[in-house]
Formats: sequence, structure tokens, C-alpha cells
Amino acid sequence: MRCRLEGAFSLLLLIIAANTLFAQTDTIHHTRVPVNSSFRTWSIGVSSGISTPYTLIGQNSKQDFTSPDMQLGYAIYFKDQLSNSFGIQADLMAGKLKADHSYQKFANGEFIYTQFDTKVNWSASLSGNFIIVHLGVVQPYLTLGGGVLSYSAVLHAYYSTETVPVQGTLSSFFVPIGLGLKFDIARGINLDLGYQINFVMADNLDAYTYGTTNDRFSYTHIGLEFALGKRSKPQLAAQRKSKVIPNKNLVQQQPLITPVQIQQTVVDSEKIKRDQVKRDLDSTNARLARLTIDSDGDGVPDVKDKCPNTPPNTKVDTFGCPLPAKIIEAKPPVAEVKRPLVATDEDKRIISVAAKSVEFYTGTEIISGRAFPNLNSVVKLLTEKKLSLKVNAYTNKARSSDRDLSLAKLRAEAVKNYLVNKGADGSKIDIEGHSGFAPGTTAAARRRQPNAGLIQLTLVQ
Repeated sequence: MRCRLEGAFSLLLLIIAANTLFAQTDTIHHTRVPVNSSFRTWSIGVSSGISTPYTLIGQNSKQDFTSPDMQLGYAIYFKDQLSNSFGIQADLMAGKLKADHSYQKFANGEFIYTQFDTKVNWSASLSGNFIIVHLGVVQPYLTLGGGVLSYSAVLHAYYSTETVPVQGTLSSFFVPIGLGLKFDIARGINLDLGYQINFVMADNLDAYTYGTTNDRFSYTHIGLEFALGKRSKPQLAAQRKSKVIPNKNLVQQQPLITPVQIQQTVVDSEKIKRDQVKRDLDSTNARLARLTIDSDGDGVPDVKDKCPNTPPNTKVDTFGCPLPAKIIEAKPPVAEVKRPLVATDEDKRIISVAAKSVEFYTGTEIISGRAFPNLNSVVKLLTEKKLSLKVNAYTNKARSSDRDLSLAKLRAEAVKNYLVNKGADGSKIDIEGHSGFAPGTTAAARRRQPNAGLIQLTLVQ
């Protein structure tokens, strides 16, 4: 990643330098008349779109989480168009990132972390905007730059509703690379369609430091760009080269020196400019090396490493300090805790809460997802204490048809199947369907919750 970052910055400086040299080199007998005053060069753009850890380039299989989600992102930028094909752009962006299923799993196949949520508080970057070619009202473009990203992230651990917070708000250097199309839909107004990949110089964007690669995310957006200035002036970025400097703006001049002197002067001038570009590149690479050097190889640059000289292969937090052993291992208990095979009042409460939470989609035996966490608690109780369970399903109707009774039996069987699929012993679960209302279920309770009393669960010791 460090090599790619240095190469990207080198390419940016070379393109800027080449553009400057090209703009200053013209025919010997003519000079350019300044035309920027005849165009609108400043513009502002706003956009909104999709932010996701999934990117079109790079190996997504090596990301810390395997199932990326789509979240909302939004941005605003200010651009100064230096020529009809190159501009300097300042971007501000914010939004959210989210993904499921951590790369690491427990021995039983369950994911160590089920999800992460990251809030991109803000990002600020400076980029070069290169218009590849002018195709009438369409301008394909590339962007490349660097900036600072501020974010807050949390992890959701397996078998727990609690989150694992990162140490406050974090920040990191990042490199945005973008590709897009701009359409001239009105004078001074452009439709902007773009795709941007943001390479973060850290592995904690998702609050989960795993592997040896840094995190990244993409931003696919649609937006509008508005040229600033007098409406009577055209936008410089929408002009072809031949229109920016027409023939009538060329002023005749007589050569004041001999052709040999002119040739030598041009050669010397180009050599001086090339030497200056090389010095600028060397200086930029040296500064970049100081920002990215990692002496102990723990993935945290020395400028942010609060615990230098970390031993090799040690998992560290975002500040380069070793993680506690329980976070590094993240392993399930090795030995099963033996508990008495007696149902306590707390066990009965868990069963009662789970039964009340079971709801079905109307006219079907499909269980609503809201009941899954409570049913998972029942599975854990049955497997740990080796208890048996009776599942009774009721039609909740005073006069029940054969179809109603059949649906009640299917619903009881659906509850059993869910518990068995999650690890419960099917031989210790009995089911039965009944007509009428469940014992103890009042009419007031059924009015408040139409599904009240559909399912009753009873522990059998």
C-alpha cells in the first residue's frame, strides 16, 4: 500500500508539472492573451449516494468483514478550474459504513463479530481533477488526491446485544481515487455521476484490526455542479481547447533573438523545469516516507504508535499497543460448564418471555424475526440443562375449523424446527395443536396483541 501511495502522489505531481509546462510553451512568434477572465472557473458541487466497504478493485475477500452493506453518503466540493482540462478540488464528505460477518469464526462456525457500524464524521481532501476528453456535452474525468478522515466505529459481538466501542473518535490519512462523467444539462449546471475508492492508511475503519491490509471503502454518487460567477460567462471546464484560445487571441510578435539562441533558451528552460519537478518529487517522497514508516511492523505508523518496538506477530489496537489476551483469542469456552438439571424461576421466565414474543405472518406458519433472539435463549437453556420442552399451539378462535387446527399444528412444528436447527435435541421437544384459546390468556391481552397466546412453552424435567 505504501508503494501504491507513493506512486499515486508521484503521478499526480508529474501530471500537474506536465500541464504547467504545456500551458507555458507556445509558438515562438505568438503569445497567448489571458482568457480565464472570460470564463467562470470556480464551481461548487453537491452529491449523495451509496457508501460501502465493497470496492470494484482490490481483493474484497481479504476485507475484515465478508458481507458489505450499503449505507447513505453525501459530499460537497469546491473546485478551481485552472485550465479547460485540469482543476484543483477540495472535498468534504460524511456518511456511514456497515458490514456483516467477520472474517474470523468460532470453532462451531459462528462469526466472532456479527456486524460493525462506522460513522464517517467528516473527511477533508484535496484532489486534482483531470478531464480526459471533451465529448460534446459529456466530460469523463479522473480525480486523485489525499486528505484526512474522521470516524467512530463499534463492533457487535456474537451472542450479545452489547457493542464493542473503539476508543473514541479516530482519524487517519486516506487517498481518494475517482472516475466519473459530467453532463452539461444547462448553462453552468452539470450532472455528476461518479465512483470513488478511498484507501485508508489504517486497519481500524471497521473497529476490527485483522490481517495485514488497510481498510478501504467506495462512494458511488450522483450530484449537481454549479458554476460560480456571472451567468453571461461560459464555464471553462465545458470548453474544448480550440474554444478556450481562439485564433483571434493570438498577437503577432517579431523575434528579438536569433533562432540558435531561441533553441538554446528553450532547452535550458525545459532542463531547469525538469530538475525542479524531480526535486519536488524527491521532497514529497521523503515527507511521505516519514508519515508511513512502521519500524516494528505492527501496522501502525510510528507517528501514531504509542507502544513502539512491539514484538513480531502481536495483535495491537489503533495506537499500536498490544490487545488484551481475551480480545486476541476470541475463542468460545473450551469446557462445558455443568449446571444442575433443575428448572429455576429464571429459566421459567426465559421460556415465558420467548413464548410471548413468538409471532407469525398472517395465515402462515412463518415465524417473525423479532422472536429469534428469545428463541435462541431457549436453545441455550435446553442444551445446557438437558431439559425437555412441550410446545402447545392454539387457534385463538372460539370456533375453529379443521384448517385453523391444522395451521396451529404447523406453527408448533415450525417452532420446534427452529429450535432444532439452532442446536436443540429434537427428541426432547414435543408439539401439539389445540382449538380455542390458550389457558390464562385474557380477551384484553388478545386485543392488545392479536398473537398473544398462539404459542405456549412448558419445561419438562
